[in-house]
Amino acid sequence: MGDIANSSIEFHPKPQQQREAPQPGGFGCTLAELRALMELRGAEALQKVQEAYGSVSGLCRRLKTSPTEGLADNANDLDKRRQIYGQNFIPPKQPKTFLQLVWEALQDVTLIILEVAAIVSLGLSFYAPPGEESEACGNVSGGAEDEGEAEAGWIEGAAILLSVICVVLVTAFNDWSKEKQFRGLQSRIEQEQKFTVIRNGQLLQVPVAALVVGDIAQVKYGDLLPADGVLIQGNDLKIDESSLTGESDHVRKSADKDPMLLSGTHVMEGSGRMVVTAVGVNSQTGIIFTLLGAGGEEEEKKDKKGKQQDGAMDSSQTRAKKQDGAVAMEMQPLKSAEGGETEEREKKKASVPKKEKSVLQGKLTKLAVQIGKAGLVMSAITVIILVLYFVIETFVVDGRVWLAECTPVYVQYFVKFFIIGVTVLVVAVPEGLPLAVTISLAYSVKKMMKDNNLVRHLDACETMGNATAICSDKTGTLTTNRMTVVQSYLGDTYYKEIPAPSALTPKILDLLVHAISINSAYTTKILPPEKEGALPRQVGNKTECALLGFMLDLKRDFQPVREQIPEDKLYKVYTFNSVRKSMSTVIHKPDGGFRLFSKGASEILLKKCTNILNSNGELRSFRPRDRDDMVKKVIEPMACDGLRTICVAYRDFSAGQEPDWDNENEVVGDLTCIAVVGIEDPVRPEVPEAIRKCQRAGITVRMVTGDNINTARAIAAKCGIIQPGEDFLCLEGKEFNRRIRNEKGEIEQERLDKVWPKLRVLARSSPTDKHTLVKGIIDSTTGEQRQVVAVTGDGTNDGPALKKADVGFAMGIAGTDVAKEASDIILTDDNFTSIVKAVMWGRNVYDSISKFLQFQLTVNVVAVIVAFTGACITQDSPLKAVQMLWVNLIMDTFASLALATEPPTESLLLRKPYGRDKPLISRTMMKNILGHAVYQLTIIFTLLFVGELFFDIDSGRNAPLHSPPSEHYTIIFNTFVMMQLFNEINARKIHGEHNVFDGIFSNPIFCTIVLGTFGIQIVIVQFGGKPFSCSPLSTEQWLWCLFVGIGELVWGQVIATIPTSQLKCLKEAGHGPGKAEMTDEELAEGEEEIDHAERELRRGQILWFRGLNRIQTQMEVVSTFKRSGSFQGAVRRRSSVLSQLHDVTNLSTPTHVTLSATKPTSASGNPGGESVP
Repeated sequence: MGDIANSSIEFHPKPQQQREAPQPGGFGCTLAELRALMELRGAEALQKVQEAYGSVSGLCRRLKTSPTEGLADNANDLDKRRQIYGQNFIPPKQPKTFLQLVWEALQDVTLIILEVAAIVSLGLSFYAPPGEESEACGNVSGGAEDEGEAEAGWIEGAAILLSVICVVLVTAFNDWSKEKQFRGLQSRIEQEQKFTVIRNGQLLQVPVAALVVGDIAQVKYGDLLPADGVLIQGNDLKIDESSLTGESDHVRKSADKDPMLLSGTHVMEGSGRMVVTAVGVNSQTGIIFTLLGAGGEEEEKKDKKGKQQDGAMDSSQTRAKKQDGAVAMEMQPLKSAEGGETEEREKKKASVPKKEKSVLQGKLTKLAVQIGKAGLVMSAITVIILVLYFVIETFVVDGRVWLAECTPVYVQYFVKFFIIGVTVLVVAVPEGLPLAVTISLAYSVKKMMKDNNLVRHLDACETMGNATAICSDKTGTLTTNRMTVVQSYLGDTYYKEIPAPSALTPKILDLLVHAISINSAYTTKILPPEKEGALPRQVGNKTECALLGFMLDLKRDFQPVREQIPEDKLYKVYTFNSVRKSMSTVIHKPDGGFRLFSKGASEILLKKCTNILNSNGELRSFRPRDRDDMVKKVIEPMACDGLRTICVAYRDFSAGQEPDWDNENEVVGDLTCIAVVGIEDPVRPEVPEAIRKCQRAGITVRMVTGDNINTARAIAAKCGIIQPGEDFLCLEGKEFNRRIRNEKGEIEQERLDKVWPKLRVLARSSPTDKHTLVKGIIDSTTGEQRQVVAVTGDGTNDGPALKKADVGFAMGIAGTDVAKEASDIILTDDNFTSIVKAVMWGRNVYDSISKFLQFQLTVNVVAVIVAFTGACITQDSPLKAVQMLWVNLIMDTFASLALATEPPTESLLLRKPYGRDKPLISRTMMKNILGHAVYQLTIIFTLLFVGELFFDIDSGRNAPLHSPPSEHYTIIFNTFVMMQLFNEINARKIHGEHNVFDGIFSNPIFCTIVLGTFGIQIVIVQFGGKPFSCSPLSTEQWLWCLFVGIGELVWGQVIATIPTSQLKCLKEAGHGPGKAEMTDEELAEGEEEIDHAERELRRGQILWFRGLNRIQTQMEVVSTFKRSGSFQGAVRRRSSVLSQLHDVTNLSTPTHVTLSATKPTSASGNPGGESVP
């Protein structure tokens, strides 16, 4: 947590601090000065730097750092800097304490009703009516002959309270452990984020939190800046500042025009070095977060005031606001970044389609609501029937009059009926559902870590099980991303392997060495191997590493060339981006004039070449005819071997003819080709097998790459994405666009629908093409089911496609920060096989929840019917309130633990994906639920009505109010629990398999829970006594109960042999909500789900902060799920937040969130008019 205290002092400098301000710790700048400096932009910032420090190097001197060597890596100095200027992290919000979670669990409506009923029952049991002896109240008080029994009336109330406490503690503990897991996950994501700094002249990767003011940091394409700084030297640097300013255009940064770099912004092009000037809470982003944090309390005060003035204001909303004040406050100023005023955004918002909530979440919410409603109706009918029956029998049939002294006795009866009603409701509402989902997802996420999947958004895990299509990158995902040059064309000769250095003219060799060493990022290097016999380490851009490796193979070294021409001597650098697909560097020639080196995709660069070097190193002209020749004889053969072709070229400018350097097309033209090299990126050995598994599992794999079509096709064939004799399409980006756009150049869905089903390879594609393809597949309604699409990406340009996909995978090693920021799952080993593992886990989550549903619904159906009919026929439920609560506890909490933690098996990959529209409860499951319910009901009713004859015991029916527990009803309760226990084993299989014990010992949790439940049941029956309404049973009776329980397993086999196809009458249940039947309320309630608020928040925010919202949104979902009664409050709570969070996507740039607190004026844009301090 570090210097929270410190940072607050720094925030409002105290008088004594200001006195000694000029020389804090011997540095030449105070914190306040630097903060003031970072608020300026552009020309005024430059002017300020020049006035105050002379230049950027002057600023470095004041901060006691060297622009080239960086800080001396000495711990005391770094600590001193942290003390004076703060640490680079923003203190996270406090997690909820265990007590707060207990309090939240107590808010559950059904539990509150039970508590009230229990307290009333307690109160009445202590009140002895004066007319106790009078016969007037009839047989009402009969059975209370035994004084001790009358005394024990309080036990039932107390037992109910006790079981409520149990349920609450279990729920709170689950929430708490879940929150803890998220925190752990969060800190792991943070630790993984590293940044390159120069210390002691060495390039080091340090964790973002370890950055200090005065560090010299290397910034490059794809970085998310972790702190504020001033640019020392930059090449063609463009920054996307939309996360802070809302400007969607990229801002050019240069040391002589606009050197200010701000934390939380993305580097979209170029590279450079900056000196860090503000970290943590003092950086621009940190300042905004601090404002947000301060705003939270004021919000609440305002709320309270509003409430006093306006009594009608909805209290649930206020409560929600307070509970959720944190989330609301944090989310508020984050607007979707689309330049223009708030009003315009409001208008646009209305027309944007909502991002659907996770597939499973949608189906579950709907199912839970339906079951809840049914339960409510059943319990209401039960209470009404009981009350009417009692009233009619007592006052009409027996013709008694209501005597004042009998009132408490009657009230006691009514309370008993009411408790029975509530118990029916408790059993009917499946509050274990959200718990099962949570446990299952949390368990999977933890285990997926081991399979190299770092899950950033919980629901991604489950969505992955439904995936029907994967659009994968080629480089690094399907291939090893260890590039090597294997073929080359130099001096008019095509070499199939690396040529001997002596075979090349020195002039060509020398040009090639310079072209490669200088025209590549100086951060790219080949280092000696870490272990003996290992391959040399490739650091930096892999394509550049291949070229540097090629030079080492030619026995030349790049280091001396770079030392001769260091990075700051480079005159101009055009860095690589996805549009130009080339990189160029300009240097001064010793004799005056300039030389430009260029390298890039061969088909693009060769079009700009007018000369080529022949075998003697002389220029000869290179006409379009020669170019076509070369494409046929060199480039196509290379590409057909699956090689990527790179052209290396140069151009000289004489001293007199300096071009306009900003006109890049003119500068990079008229080139002389030095060489064309073929770079191989071998396919990962385990990929073909993984792709086969995907295809067997009904998932189509498509390859989307920037490479040339022949290379792409060759690699796709090696991987098994395309097989000979199949009907498939391999398209280039241009051709793809031509096919899907109409005359006006607009994309038409029906044209896209003709292309994508057969498309397997999309080559030479731009990021926009990738986004178009993904969007087209997701939006398509052709085919029998909607597609669920997963996408992999590593580059900054993959951001939009990763965001659009149902599940976005970012590469953990090769991926840029921007890609990770947009993704749902990070592959820590960059390997396609890990995606297959994710599919397996996702399907497992889905199946675990189906298993749990199958078990839970059987119990629900049986318990509700037994309580209902029992109450109507015998005026008393055979299963008592406390017993029901115990059953509820085992079947909800423990069963969800047992069934949700089944490990996945390979057999999960042998079936087709479920897709978006498949119902949760299949016909096979419905057959199992109803089949087992029939068995259980038959047994229980037999026991209820003829059980006493069979066991030769007293009947427990029609017992008076406080009569002792009967053996009869104990046997019914015990049999019921035994049947549930054995049915739990049946529930392990949901596709009608016969062997339900298959793999049971690989799940120790399951075995423990089943045995544990059995043990506790023995204790309850033998020693539970009055509180549990149980009387001890004999061994013979126990064996009968067990025998009937084991009958469940036999009956399960009988059911499994009945073919489902014969049972046409069975309906499936738990479909995803259809468009037509979604009412407004449900739509609003849908926004409550994780997905929506989550996705909208996933913009250019800083890593530290994001986790907190996630945890809170998760808690919200689960608690709302549980309080299905109080959806309304939840809806209002979230909708106020969501109204500001609608996604307005702009295809050309990734979408971001504006932190509007930077400009006080934007406060008026907040709906509700709360001002942002």
